[in-house]
Amino acid sequence: MTTPNELRLLPWSGPGDKPCYLSTDDPDGYMSRLADGIEAVQLGTANELLEEASEALDNRDTSLDEMRCLVKELTGALRDIVRVARSRGRLLATSDPRESAH
Repeated sequence: MTTPNELRLLPWSGPGDKPCYLSTDDPDGYMSRLADGIEAVQLGTANELLEEASEALDNRDTSLDEMRCLVKELTGALRDIVRVARSRGRLLATSDPRESAH
C-alpha cells in the first residue's frame, strides 16, 4: 500500500525499459491487485528456475547450450526479483512502524 504522495514501483517496465509507478492508497484497487499478482508469478518463476538450475548443476550431462539458456532465463528472473525487492523495500521504508505493531 502506498501512502499519499508515495509511488509504488510496478513489476514491469515501460517503453525504453523505464520504470512504471502507481500512485494509490487502495491496496485492493485493480492495478494494485494486478501488480501483486504479477509479483507472485515472478517470484514463483524465479523459484522454479532456481530448482532447475540446481538440478542442471548436479547433472553432468547438461549441455553448454542448455546452461546458456538457463542462465538467460535466470538473468531475466533475477531482474524481475530485484524490481520486486526494490518496490517492497520502498513500501517497508515508508510504512509507519506503529501501524504494524497493532
